[in-house]
Amino acid sequence: MIEKEVRGHRPVYGKDCFFAENAVVIGEVVMGDFCSIWYNAVVRGDVHYIKMGNKVNIQDGAVLHATFEKYPTTLGNCVSVGHNAIVHGCTIHDNVLIGMGAIVMDDCVIERNSIIAAGAVLSKGTHVQSGSVYAGVPAKKIKDISEELLHGEIHRIAENYLKYARWYKA
Repeated sequence: MIEKEVRGHRPVYGKDCFFAENAVVIGEVVMGDFCSIWYNAVVRGDVHYIKMGNKVNIQDGAVLHATFEKYPTTLGNCVSVGHNAIVHGCTIHDNVLIGMGAIVMDDCVIERNSIIAAGAVLSKGTHVQSGSVYAGVPAKKIKDISEELLHGEIHRIAENYLKYARWYKA
């Protein structure tokens, strides 16, 4: 992992986290337990803080950033950020899946138990109500989340990334 102190802030990690060799974690980043930052992912807490709960996975090529003096980035527990997604200056609550290539812009709030579909673009200030599935450009609600999606996608992916991280630590 590439780690860098910026403006007097150095990343802080919880227990049993995994970092790919070329993952980049910079500045004011606070991460909970059992998190994983995968290949070519960038978590850049240089202009504002980035905070993550437990069991967060930031998949290959994803970027987490914030907006200087305006919007930090906060992720709750059991959040999966898919490959090549961009999460910028927003708040994401517990049990959320951000699909591959999705973009979540400044001042967005994604409440718990929600899915942002692959390729979706949440424009600035979008508020995703708990239990929603959003898709499209710009993203709109397409349905309520089902128990099947909650357990078969959100929880399954988060648990799988705990397993994958163990493979790399062995």
